[in-house]
Amino acid sequence: MDCPKCKEAMIVLELRQIEIDYCTSCSGIWLDKGELELLVGDQQEQQDTVLSDFVPQHRSKEKAYRCPICRKKMEKVLSGKQHQILIDRCHNHHGLWFDAGELHLLIESYSGKEDPVVSLLNEMFRYNLKKQ
Repeated sequence: MDCPKCKEAMIVLELRQIEIDYCTSCSGIWLDKGELELLVGDQQEQQDTVLSDFVPQHRSKEKAYRCPICRKKMEKVLSGKQHQILIDRCHNHHGLWFDAGELHLLIESYSGKEDPVVSLLNEMFRYNLKKQ
């Protein structure tokens, strides 16, 4: 699969027994449909909250990327507890695109810094993110 942002070939990594597509060039992450829910935890309530918190952002000036599955332009959605993270979502529900560090911030906003997935993302990608 090619990266929606920089068009380079992505590699498949296993994160908490979930295969994610990772771009070694831009550090972006593609999650297929259903994979985000598996990463945010086992509690159905938390999974439902993460997905229902997506707010379409129609006035974004950020470039629209194409879904690596269907090749249609994805929509920008605000995510996170305070809708501070702008990610890309396929209109056809193929998956989600996270620019470098966005997946880490999203999971941390719901689960906290001590979450095992947040720790694993820190270790795998050595994110040095500052809180805004």
